Amino acid sequence: MADILSKRDGAVLEITLNRPEQGNGATDEMALEVTRLIEAAGNDTQLILLRGAGNDFCIGRAMMGQPQQGPVEALDRKRAFDVVFNAYGAIRNSPVPVVGIVQGRALGFGCAIAAVCDITLASDKATFQVPEMAHNILPTMVMSSFIDRVPRKAFTYLVYSTAVIGAERALSFGIVSDVVPHAGLEDAVQKLKAAILKAPPPAIRGLKEYARTAFSMSTEGAVDYARNIHAVINSSSEMRRKP
Repeated sequence: MADILSKRDGAVLEITLNRPEQGNGATDEMALEVTRLIEAAGNDTQLILLRGAGNDFCIGRAMMGQPQQGPVEALDRKRAFDVVFNAYGAIRNSPVPVVGIVQGRALGFGCAIAAVCDITLASDKATFQVPEMAHNILPTMVMSSFIDRVPRKAFTYLVYSTAVIGAERALSFGIVSDVVPHAGLEDAVQKLKAAILKAPPPAIRGLKEYARTAFSMSTEGAVDYARNIHAVINSSSEMRRKP
């Protein structure tokens, strides 16, 4: 069976990391496929759900902790690592919201993906960790996903301590958006999906565009951008459809 599954339900694209026996440890090929699916989602997509099969969301990259074989040129390493950075970038740059659904462990790459999603719903049984320093790896890939999500004190604590934290602390750190009882996780996903899809497509995409850009702007620039995008989006005939 494929390591990445995808299915479409109307305007919703659902992507599943599908190595449950390995905790959905992600290979480079899996990261490439996630990137491809998100970038190829198309104009008929209004929402992307990203989840893991089985008991875990993703326990990190499949090669975590494996010794490097022989000398490797820096440029080759950069090209290899770009596979991961590009997966984060696909989520950030998706024109529609990407919702992460975390039911169990989210470690390393999995923790980063949970953080970089636009919205992340977590089970109260979910756990999060950045274990790279314990494997003598500088975790700047994960750190890049945290940079506009996680406050500095939480950021440095997670990275230096390699501590495992629960879902409620992940919520306070900005990694997840909401924590729900484990048995009610799928109900929460369906409720959120319905709420998002009630909005007209220009509003769904306009919100993502503004959220992606405004937080890196000056206050004055963000206000001006809000003024302009408000006028453009709300003037669309698609915004006047009946709910």
